[in-house]
Amino acid sequence: MTTHPWPADERPRERLLAHGPDSLSDAELLAIFLRTGTAGMPVMELARHLIDTFGGLRGLMTASRRQFCDVKGLGTAKYAQVQAAMEMAQRVMDEPLRQGDPLRSPTDTRRFLCSRLGTYPHEVFAGLFLDNRHRVIQYSELFRGTIDGAAVYPREVVRQALEYNAAAVIFAHNHPSGVAEPSQADIALTGRLKEALGLVDIRVLDHMVIGHGEVISLAERGLM
Repeated sequence: MTTHPWPADERPRERLLAHGPDSLSDAELLAIFLRTGTAGMPVMELARHLIDTFGGLRGLMTASRRQFCDVKGLGTAKYAQVQAAMEMAQRVMDEPLRQGDPLRSPTDTRRFLCSRLGTYPHEVFAGLFLDNRHRVIQYSELFRGTIDGAAVYPREVVRQALEYNAAAVIFAHNHPSGVAEPSQADIALTGRLKEALGLVDIRVLDHMVIGHGEVISLAERGLM
């Protein structure tokens, strides 16, 4: 393992401590995380190589184990580090919900759902089941599909909502293409779910479509 003798004002760790993490590039943040390079490749060079190979931090952090470990200089130890970092970040995002705090705004909901659904390479349909004070009872990934779509069964959604004794629900699904624009099928599905849950007095508050860095609310669009 080698390190590279950067000038002091270019060392990512020193720059982070002096100017804050938001002053660093993606490659510099990754270099701090990796700590060391490989034989013949200093850590900063390795970080830039990985950013290029995976098309950015998102691609790197969501790569499969095989994809990750196939890259020279990486292996199961660094893959485990990445997965641990991702899980810690997600738990930080989830903590207010686990403590029973209510979802006070669409921003809270967007942040939570993006942390959960924003990195999947396949489509996932999920529900946030809420009590009558809009506190989260349960987050549940209800259906998974291919990159082209997921089959969603209203009867199963109603069953789970009753099991959780929910008063309301917010639905969400991701578009692996990264484009969050809802389709006509998304709008029609929302109508069917709203009708089915209405029969048992459970309100559908929203259906959010998650893209890459973008969330579209059907409720805000007036589509439900």
